[in-house]
Amino acid sequence: MKKSVYSICGMCTVRCPIRVESQDNKITWIEGNPYQLDGALCAKGTAGVAMMNDTERPQQPLIRVGARGAGRWRKASWDEAFDFVADKLKTIKKDFGPESVVLSSRGGPWQDMYKAFIHAYGSPNYTNHDCTCGRNTHHASLSINGVGRKGFAYDIKNAKHLVLFGRDMFSALRIAENNQTLDMLENGGRLTYVDVRQTMTGVKATRFFQVRPGTDYALALGVIHQVIKKGYYDKDFLDRYVTGFDKLCTFIEEYTPAWAAKECDVKEKDILAFVEEIGQDRPNVIFHPGWNLARYSDSFYASRAMHILNVLMGNIEMKGGLFIPKGAGDCGKKGIRSIDCPKPDIKRGDGVGWEYKHFDKGPGLAHLFFSHMISEDPYPIKAWIAMRHDPFSGLPDPERQKLAMDKCDLLVSIDTNYSEFGWYSDIILPESTYLERDTPIVQQKGLKPRLTLRRKAIEPVNDTKSSCEIFTALAQRLGLEETFPFKTMEELWAWQLEPTGYTMADFDKKGFIELSDSPVFFDREKLDGQFKTPSGKIEIISEKLTSNNLPSLKPFVAPDKAPEKGMFRLIYGKVAIHTQGHTTNNPLLSELMPTNTLWVNTKQAKKLGIVSGDLVEVSSKDRSYNATVAAHVTDHVHPEAVFTTHGFGKEIPKQTRSYLAGLSDQKLMIGKLDEWDKAGGGVNLCEAFVYVKKSIRNTKRRADL
Repeated sequence: MKKSVYSICGMCTVRCPIRVESQDNKITWIEGNPYQLDGALCAKGTAGVAMMNDTERPQQPLIRVGARGAGRWRKASWDEAFDFVADKLKTIKKDFGPESVVLSSRGGPWQDMYKAFIHAYGSPNYTNHDCTCGRNTHHASLSINGVGRKGFAYDIKNAKHLVLFGRDMFSALRIAENNQTLDMLENGGRLTYVDVRQTMTGVKATRFFQVRPGTDYALALGVIHQVIKKGYYDKDFLDRYVTGFDKLCTFIEEYTPAWAAKECDVKEKDILAFVEEIGQDRPNVIFHPGWNLARYSDSFYASRAMHILNVLMGNIEMKGGLFIPKGAGDCGKKGIRSIDCPKPDIKRGDGVGWEYKHFDKGPGLAHLFFSHMISEDPYPIKAWIAMRHDPFSGLPDPERQKLAMDKCDLLVSIDTNYSEFGWYSDIILPESTYLERDTPIVQQKGLKPRLTLRRKAIEPVNDTKSSCEIFTALAQRLGLEETFPFKTMEELWAWQLEPTGYTMADFDKKGFIELSDSPVFFDREKLDGQFKTPSGKIEIISEKLTSNNLPSLKPFVAPDKAPEKGMFRLIYGKVAIHTQGHTTNNPLLSELMPTNTLWVNTKQAKKLGIVSGDLVEVSSKDRSYNATVAAHVTDHVHPEAVFTTHGFGKEIPKQTRSYLAGLSDQKLMIGKLDEWDKAGGGVNLCEAFVYVKKSIRNTKRRADL
């Protein structure tokens, strides 16, 4: 039997629209949805079938029988697995209270379901991975604009100049965004890229700044100074919608381009030329405020500076600038229903909302749970459920995390693959791959908002279930049917669509439902009320930050240099072939890139006697973690830094392709779990220093050759 469905890719968090063909329950073709991406798909998207057919992933529920992390499991039926988890959760609730359970997940459009489950259980402790991704950017936007990081989006295609600080978009590969950027460049637009190393994005750039690590904020301050000095800002927009501009002018006086050039290790004339380009291209200039901006101790303020530069451009709610993403209501339509349950009025276990009052309480901050778990303040945490989330791979210092996790009576991993957290957990509930599962309907906001969903192309090839099936079954066993009353996905879809007047048949033609035929912009003369700050204006000086004794404009502090000879600042990043650690064991993608390398600057490598291909030994500052990996010697990384691709160095024997392949950046970040941005909340993932030396294994290696 032949079948064709429109769906959503699940090989990374971009979730590109796809069309999938199958015959006799076997996938025969995957392509990008021709109504959205003209059939485009990246290497990861084409490897979906390989993931589905991979035998080195959990194929049925597994219950631990040995010590945590020993990798000894027994197979279980779904009924036994659900009873195992539900019985443990009932006991924990009875003995310690419902708040003693944490549920974490990756971000994305289906978080509502996970939040509803843990809130219905009685715990306020939902969290996600964002402390290692966009939380600094999110809180920076809240402090200035009164809306989070997704409160603005970017009309890149029609811009004249896109500025990216460390956002390597052509390695992160958001296909639609990449195509917009290429269209902008083809139309004569400019791309300025700032990073400590050259990247795929930097190669496309019309201007590239290779800055000293930890000086992004300094460069942004120098640009702000010159923009104000030259008068390259929208005075009318500032007068109408912005507060604190006068204080910004006073603060920025000392941060000249000459000063910034010295701090950043770049040329002053290049900064001046860049600002002249901005002056020519404004207001259609977009400063991207960052995405994965969990890097330095001042990354929150670097992101704030990007937001301020957008404000100075006056580029909000215009073609070729920033826009407020529109939803159904903005198009005169009724929105869909979403699974929901009010958050219990109980203190969060990470301190957000009571110890740290200036942070958004939504998903809190995952890294702050661990110290509270160890101290059992404000209460013990006795269970952690990880939904497609691997804190051991995503957060620094997994050994420190394990000290906290060992206080738990239950660790649950829900995932399509083995994760390092899953390998340490008590039970693995295997989720069906994205090709084998349906999801709830979601609204995608934008200039032309739409409704969309993931639809399974085939029935599961193994004994796996969708996350919706898993949470519904657990909810029924825990007496939470009021929140999860749906017996089938069809019932859920019908309930979601009921207010809208649409039916499932409306998805059949294109795989989505457009809520507007043309782009929707708000009137720039009527933006009052769009900025949810205390003053109702864009706040350069944030009332919320001030009330919490935090500066809105923080003086720049030069970054530390390596404390010893032979040490370098460790920088991590993405690569287009892999989705961090999620795909390093994929049968196809692991062939394309089986391991990572360590980028070492050419001059530094010469001092260390290293040439490309040599094995180098990389050690954490306390020497507790060591890894050996091949060196990539290049001019295209700053001399103070070494770089590696995140997601390798995994220690899961079942995954034979990725087992002990390469080095793990997070395992080198000893002690960094407690070092984080106190204003923005993000973890400082690029503040670790490591030892690098030529490995003695090179002698034997060359003899073997």
